[in-house]
Amino acid sequence: MAHANSATSSSNPWWREPWPWLLMAGPFLAIVGCAITIFLAFQSYGDQAIYDGGVKRGLKVEKAAEAQVPVPARPAGAQ
Repeated sequence: MAHANSATSSSNPWWREPWPWLLMAGPFLAIVGCAITIFLAFQSYGDQAIYDGGVKRGLKVEKAAEAQVPVPARPAGAQ
């Protein structure tokens, strides 16, 4: 009986234990990485032109029929 009391009296609240924080760190870092990736994608490539026969209408990109929409010529430095 004395052994059970000593184990419960030395336990800390959950926020003072390292294991919950260690387990929460992985999903938290994934969320931060996702936010950084989305920010960089919109910052760097948000207004990039489409050269392979697609048409951007709002947020939707569709494959255009070649007779309907002419494909713009690529600039000299484009890949």
